[in-house]
Amino acid sequence: MSADLAVQTAIRARLVATSAVTALVPATSILDRNASPAPRPGIVLGESQVVDEGDSIDRRRERVFHTVHVWKTEPSREGVKLILAAIRDAIRAERLDLGPDYHCADWRVSSTRAMSDPDGQTSHGVLVVECLAVEVEG
Repeated sequence: MSADLAVQTAIRARLVATSAVTALVPATSILDRNASPAPRPGIVLGESQVVDEGDSIDRRRERVFHTVHVWKTEPSREGVKLILAAIRDAIRAERLDLGPDYHCADWRVSSTRAMSDPDGQTSHGVLVVECLAVEVEG
């Protein structure tokens, strides 16, 4: 398994297991898929980028940047901001479990932003989870 897939799997597992998140977005609407339209309210695991940390000769340390998209039909961005805050709290609560192949050496929510969609009815939030994943030697 790749580091970005391990992080993606860990993020979704954390979100569906966190009652503060599922109180705002049903677990069935926390998705890893690329289709439109996204459910409203909904959380869609999005893009990822993997960067070699470049600080070790064995090249087992990768920084994963993973985006999480939030969608909600509402006249303001208040609901999206509440969902983003619940996601942030869920991610910060404890170290991500990356399974047997990777260890989560460091993690954080590095940015959040909330915006209005051009359709005038939808709010969209984007949150970036940054994770330093270290490959476990096997």
